[in-house]
Amino acid sequence: MYVYEGTVTDLATALAESSFSAAAAQRFTQVFGTLPSPQEIRSWRRSWPRLADALSTAGLGRLHILLEYALPATGERVDALLVGQDTGGNLCTVVIELKQWTHAQLSTTRPGMVRAGERVVQHPARQVGGYAHYLRQWVSHDDLPLTVRGVAMLHNAPDDLIIQLREQAGRGPARDYPVLGRDDLTPTPSAHALAQRLGCADLRPAPWADVERLLRARHRPSPALLARAGEVIEGRTAFALIGDQDLARQEVLHAVDAARKRGQKSIVAATGGPGTGKSVIACRLLGDLCKEQDSNPRLLSPSGTLTRQLRRTVGDDFRGLISTLLNNVPAGITNTSVVLLDEAHRTRTSPDHKRRKFPLILGKLIDQAAVTVLFLDERQIVRPNEGITLEELEHHAQRSGYSFAHIDLTTQFRCSGSRAYQQWVDHLFQPEGPAQAWTGSDYDLGVAADPEQFAQWVTTHTHSGLTARITAGFCWPWNSPPTPPLLPEVEITWPDLDGPRTWARPWNSRADEPSFEHPDVPARPFWATDTGGHDQVGCIYTAQGMEYAYNAVVIGGDLIRRGKQWIARPEASHDSQLCHLPPDRYLRYALNTYRVLATRGTLGTRLYSTDPETQTFLQTLSRQSNGQMGP
Repeated sequence: MYVYEGTVTDLATALAESSFSAAAAQRFTQVFGTLPSPQEIRSWRRSWPRLADALSTAGLGRLHILLEYALPATGERVDALLVGQDTGGNLCTVVIELKQWTHAQLSTTRPGMVRAGERVVQHPARQVGGYAHYLRQWVSHDDLPLTVRGVAMLHNAPDDLIIQLREQAGRGPARDYPVLGRDDLTPTPSAHALAQRLGCADLRPAPWADVERLLRARHRPSPALLARAGEVIEGRTAFALIGDQDLARQEVLHAVDAARKRGQKSIVAATGGPGTGKSVIACRLLGDLCKEQDSNPRLLSPSGTLTRQLRRTVGDDFRGLISTLLNNVPAGITNTSVVLLDEAHRTRTSPDHKRRKFPLILGKLIDQAAVTVLFLDERQIVRPNEGITLEELEHHAQRSGYSFAHIDLTTQFRCSGSRAYQQWVDHLFQPEGPAQAWTGSDYDLGVAADPEQFAQWVTTHTHSGLTARITAGFCWPWNSPPTPPLLPEVEITWPDLDGPRTWARPWNSRADEPSFEHPDVPARPFWATDTGGHDQVGCIYTAQGMEYAYNAVVIGGDLIRRGKQWIARPEASHDSQLCHLPPDRYLRYALNTYRVLATRGTLGTRLYSTDPETQTFLQTLSRQSNGQMGP
């Protein structure tokens, strides 16, 4: 998919028309299903003419060019892809990344990152290298032998910035991709010299038939990429399976094999509560499938946080195999694909979970793949526009003529393997009924007397080298800027003998990348794992799918206990997706939210409620258990 295709000369002519940007925006919307941002349109107007001028001046007007060329399965787009034929007669593409920078801030400690304005982004040569690597790995060489080059064009950048960027790129694989600035894009000393700097001096126009083959080329992982991914995943101790986890993996593989032999589209649902190993099993299955001949697997998740964590663990080389499922089905999924959908309970079902029809995007995904394996926990549905149930999946399979299999995961591997704690939490967050006292001895559960107590508990474990985090219901404003310093918005006041006392901490950062100036503040996807995360408060959207050793949970005023039932108070919520719901509907999401938060700790949890009566209720459970829930 792309916004424009034609020769460089054709592009230069089209850019002279005042209507070109509007036509490009319309084409963008048709192809990608969303409007381009005003900033994106402005960047087109500023960069595309400079690109066309540089290529034309270099004598490359007859080469073919694609603008906004999409890299399937990644959600990323190449600014421009130049297409020609090299001296060996092979089709050659040149990835071109366009930047309008005049200033940028570099860091010697983070050579792969650059601050440009308010954003922290990849070094442009590294970005180009990633795109080039993707094309080598994902364009089928059986269909189209292809060589790939790349260049970063910073058409406004002065020499001093270009020198810094080149020095930084020279320390790693990004050195293979030239970084050109304002003065490099002139025909000095000749047009041929400019073409050489662009890496295109040896290219000639490619036959149209070859260009067409590129436009039709299948994007799917190469056998070499799959083999490496399988080996990497198998070698990661984080993905080692134990007991019932391996049995579940074998059951899924058997269901997949049976579906393939029948030649029938299939849905496999693997259900289980928190800590039953759904994500670990999904990753190991991806490794298994990568090793199969003619395989085209994918591991998807609606959670961007989980996707980023998995990519970090496995390696960015395999980013196309592991991606986020949001509003579109990733490209490249075919009737030979096995798709593993982790955290399926977070699948978007817009506009509302009470809809009558099956979710559109999930339905398209299942229709395109040969087998779809969904890892699901219905009690982790925390928003009205998310979630799918086992019953809905089975009915959809029946209506569509697909086979259906269900695997129930029961063994608990989180919370010290304590099934008793998992059952206690499940019972505690039921809408109504008598509460059970905690009588277990195989998990460190407690009720904190006040915020200072649970904060000190978290700090002590952190200083001991263990991961410990504080989470809370979304009952405080979240107005911090994307970059630090963060505002201490989670503020709790409680009575003391000497008068009221107040404790405050910021929510976790909303940024997807860490700040240059504040490396101790982890980016949102890595709040649960990176140094400094214990100083911020996580919410359901950053904690779900994650785990850490010790876990403090603040139950806010949106969920209070009265007698033998929980009462929802949506007016206490600051979550714009939920605060306008009626209490009876809000209750389900609140209970699910706190159940999820209470099951993130592998070794211990402390609970605390800002509502005095609810806090007394929790402390009563602690007294009934003969001190087992002490701090």
